[in-house]
Amino acid sequence: MRLLLSVSAAALLVSFAAPSFADPAYKSEAIVEHFIKSAELGKARAICVGTEQECAKQLVNEAASPLNMKVTFELNSDRLTGEAKQTLDEFAKAMNDQALKVASFQVEGHTDATGTDVYNDTLSMRRAQSVSAYLEGLGVSAERLKAEGFGKRHPSVSDPFAPENRRVETRIVLPQG
Repeated sequence: MRLLLSVSAAALLVSFAAPSFADPAYKSEAIVEHFIKSAELGKARAICVGTEQECAKQLVNEAASPLNMKVTFELNSDRLTGEAKQTLDEFAKAMNDQALKVASFQVEGHTDATGTDVYNDTLSMRRAQSVSAYLEGLGVSAERLKAEGFGKRHPSVSDPFAPENRRVETRIVLPQG
C-alpha cells in the first residue's frame, strides 16, 4: 500500500516554459526540507479505513506550505527548456538526497484545452515521460518514477486554454509500513 500526498500539502508543481536562465526558484536543500516537513518523513503512519475521499482528508498536512516551481511548456511541446532543466537539476539533487531515498514520485503531465482529447492525453503523457527521462539521466532510479498523462482533465487555472495548464506536477509517494 502506498500513501499519495495531496496537491495542496505536498505537491511539487513543476511546469516547464520559455527560456530564462535565472537561478532556479528553489535549491535542492529547500526541496528536501519541504518534503520532509510536508510528508513528515520518519514519523509513524497509520492506515486509513474509509473512502478515498475520507482518507485523503486525513493525509493532508495543513502546516506544510506549498512548494511551487513554475515553468511552463510551449504549446504542442514536450521538450524541456533550459529553465526547465535548471529546475529539474535541483529537483533531481533533492530526490537523490538520502532523506528522500525512501520516496517515489508520481510525474503527472497536463495540457491546456487546445486540441482533441486523444491528442492531449498523448501529449501529457509525453510531457511526463520527458520529465521522468531527464530525472533518470540525473541519477534518479526509474523505479522511483511513475509517469502518467491527464490531458486537459485537471486544469490548474480557470481558463482551460491558459498556458499555465501546460505543466507537469510531481507528487511524492511514500511506502506504507
